[in-house]
Amino acid sequence: MKLTLVILALVGCVAAFSVPTQKVKIADKDFLEKQKFFFEILYRVEDPLNFEEWIKLGQKLIIEKPHYENFDFYMEKFWESYKLGALLPKGEFFGALVKTHHKQAYGLFNFFYYAKDWETFVRNVAWARMHVNEGMFVYALTLAVIHKPEFEGLILPQIYEIFPQYFFNSKFVYEAEKFDYEVFSKYIMYEKEYKDILYKDYSEFTGNFYFYTKDWKTWQWYKMMGLDQEWYVEDKYFLRENYAEFAKDPKYVEAMKGFQKFYMPVDYTRDIAFFNEESKLSYFTEDLGWNAYWYYLNMDYAFFLNGKQFGLDKDRRGEFWIYNVQQILARYYQERLTNGYGDIPEFFWYKQIEYGYDPQLIYYNGIGYSYRKNYYDFYTYGNFEMYTQVQNFFSRVYKTLETGFYKTADGHVIDLHKPEAVKFIGDYLQGNADTFDKYFFNYYYMLAHMYFADVDYSDMEVFPNIFLNFETMLRDPFFYTFYKKFTDVFYHFKYFLQPYTKKDLFYEGITIKDVTVSKLVTYYDIVDFDVTNLLNDKMTFVDGQFVWDKALLARQARLNHKPFEFDFTIESKTAQKGVVRVFLGPKFDEFGRVIPLDYNRKNFVQIDSFIFPFVAGTNTIKRSSKEFTWTAEDRLTYTELYKYVMLAYEGKYDFPLDISEPHNAFPDRLVLPKGWEHGFPMQFYFFVSPYAEEYEQFSNFDYTYSSGVGSGTRFVDTKPFGYPFDRQIDEYAFFVPNGYFKDVKVYYVDTFAKYFEKKYENFGTFDYSIEY
Repeated sequence: MKLTLVILALVGCVAAFSVPTQKVKIADKDFLEKQKFFFEILYRVEDPLNFEEWIKLGQKLIIEKPHYENFDFYMEKFWESYKLGALLPKGEFFGALVKTHHKQAYGLFNFFYYAKDWETFVRNVAWARMHVNEGMFVYALTLAVIHKPEFEGLILPQIYEIFPQYFFNSKFVYEAEKFDYEVFSKYIMYEKEYKDILYKDYSEFTGNFYFYTKDWKTWQWYKMMGLDQEWYVEDKYFLRENYAEFAKDPKYVEAMKGFQKFYMPVDYTRDIAFFNEESKLSYFTEDLGWNAYWYYLNMDYAFFLNGKQFGLDKDRRGEFWIYNVQQILARYYQERLTNGYGDIPEFFWYKQIEYGYDPQLIYYNGIGYSYRKNYYDFYTYGNFEMYTQVQNFFSRVYKTLETGFYKTADGHVIDLHKPEAVKFIGDYLQGNADTFDKYFFNYYYMLAHMYFADVDYSDMEVFPNIFLNFETMLRDPFFYTFYKKFTDVFYHFKYFLQPYTKKDLFYEGITIKDVTVSKLVTYYDIVDFDVTNLLNDKMTFVDGQFVWDKALLARQARLNHKPFEFDFTIESKTAQKGVVRVFLGPKFDEFGRVIPLDYNRKNFVQIDSFIFPFVAGTNTIKRSSKEFTWTAEDRLTYTELYKYVMLAYEGKYDFPLDISEPHNAFPDRLVLPKGWEHGFPMQFYFFVSPYAEEYEQFSNFDYTYSSGVGSGTRFVDTKPFGYPFDRQIDEYAFFVPNGYFKDVKVYYVDTFAKYFEKKYENFGTFDYSIEY
C-alpha cells in the first residue's frame, strides 16, 4: 500500500518535517491460511468448486443459533428459501439492486458476518460457494470481508478479476472462455493480414507511410503494432505502471518462475449498432478503476447496513456518499470538456433520452446485457406506478426543503436549514438504513434502478442490466444524467445555507505566497488485467495442492499521467497546525467562456488534503502526486498475490500486510483529465484552514494495510466535504490570503504517434520499447 502520509517540508530552508510511519506488519500462519482460503474459494467462481479441502468443509450450512452473535429475520428467510428451492438459482443474473435478490443476499451476508468463529464462517462460505448463486455469493462475501473486524487486512481479488465479464466486451469474454492451451500451443502466431491497415512505401519519400481506417481509435493500439484481437504468449512480465518495484525482487522472480502468461488486446465499446457520439468517452466511462471505485464505495457504505452497528455513521456515511456522487459528476464533466462536450445532459421525467447505449457485455450464463435505443422513453416502459413513486420521492424532498423542517412519523422535528442537517439529506439521497423516516424514504434508490432496468417488485429471474449492479452502472452515460438529480437536491439544500463570510474563511497569520506546479502531462499507457477466472482449462493438483501455472491477461490502453509536484511557499506568523486542501477544476466551458466561480464550484475535484505543522516564517512544502492521500497506483494481480501467499505459506517469504493497495482508493492515474496536445486550460485552488480536531487522522487503525471504514478517523478533519466549495460563493468574501488560484494547462502526449510516422519494424509483435 502506498504510504501517503510522508510529507517532506523544508521550513525556511532550515529543517525538515515528516510524519512518522508505522512499521509494516508481516502475516503470520493463521493470516496466510485465511488469505489462501479466500483466493481459492473465489478461483473461477462460476465453475464448480474443485478444491477438495473446501468441498469437505462445505457439506452443510451451519444453522444452529449458538454459533452466531445474532440470528435474525433475514437469516431465517434465507434458510427457508433454500429449503423450499426458492433461492436465486446458480447461473442466473444477480442484481444487487433487485429487491428479491437483495433480501436473499442480506440473509447470506448475515450468515457470514455473525459467525462467531472462523470454523463456522469457513464452512458457511464453502457451502455457499457450492449451493448459492455466484453473483450473490461474491456480493455477500465481499461485504463480510470488508466489514467483519477480524478480517482487517485480508485481501480479496479486485471485482474485475473475479468477474471480468462485467468489465470487458463479449467478444473478449467469448475468446477467453474458448481458450485451449493444448490447441494454442500448436498454433502458428504472428502471421496476420489486415484489411483495415495498408502500408505503402513511397520511394520519393525518405520514410514509410501508411493509411488506416476511419474508425480507428487511440485505444486500438494493437492495430498499429500489427496485432489482432487474439491470444499471444507473454514471455516477459505483467504490464503495470509499478511493475519495476517487483521485477527486481528475487522472491517475485522465484514465485513467477515457469509461469505461463497469455494476453489478448482488448478494445472499448464503440458505436456499432447505432450512432452515439458519446462513445468517444468510453475509454473513461469503461475504465476498470473508475467503475471499481464506485463499486467499493457502495460496498464500504452499503445502503442497507445500520450506521451505528457498523460504525458507518462515524464516517458521515450519507454526506460522504453524496459528496462522492458530486465528485464523480465533476470529474466526468472535466473529461467531457477535454473531448469537446459541454454540460452533462439533464434528466426530465417525461422527455426522451437522446443517446442510447449498448454495453456489449455478456453474463457468464451466455445472456447479453439489455441495451437502450436512441430517443428512448423511460416513462412508457415498465411499471408506471413504480416510476411515480420515484418521482414522488424527489418531489417530497424538494417540498420539505422549501418548508425548512420535517416532522417524522414518531413526532421528531428536524430543521433542514441548518448545516448539520446534511446528515439527513445524505442518508435520504442514498436511501440507506439511517434515513430519518424509513416509512417514507427507504428503498426509493433501489426502486429507481429497478425501474430503469425494467424489473418489477417481485421479479426473481431478470435480464442482465448494467443499472442493477454498482460495478457496471458507470459505463452508461445515462448514469451521470440521472445522478444529477441527486446532486440537484444536495445543491438545493446548500442553497438555504448562508455563503461563507470572509471571517469564516480567513486563517489568521497564514498567507499562501506562491504555488508552482510542474508540467501536467497525460498519455495512454498499456496495462495487463488478470482475467484468469475466465479460463476453462483443467485445474492441476499435485499432492492435493493446486498448481496455478498459467494466467490469461486482457491488455488494454488506458488513461494515465506523469507524476507531478507542487512547491508551496506559505508564510505563517506563528507556529500552528493547518490543513492544506488541493482542488482541480476547469476554467472555461466548451465554448471558451470563463465559468463563473459560484457555478464552477460544482466542477472542482478535491485531489488531496494533508495536515502540516507550520513554523513562524516562510514554509516551503514539496508535495508529489504520488503522496496524495486517497489515490492508489496499480494493484498486484490476483495471480501474483496468490503466488506470494503460497510462497509465504511454505515459509519462503515474509508476506507484508501492505503488499497491495487499498481496495477503495481512487485510481491515481485518473486524477487529471485527458487534456489537449496544445494544453487544456484548468485551475488549481489551494486552501489552508486551521486544524483543531480532537482526533488524529488514521489514529485508531493501521493505515499500512487497512482503509479504516467505520473508524471515524478516515478524514483529515470534520469540515464539510468539499469545503470551502460546499456552499454558494460570495466572491467579495471568498478571496482570502490563505486561498490561492493557479492557472495551469494539461498536455496530452500521443503515445502512439510514432506508429503514424513510420512503419513499426517488428510489425506483428508487441512493442516493449514503447515509452510513456
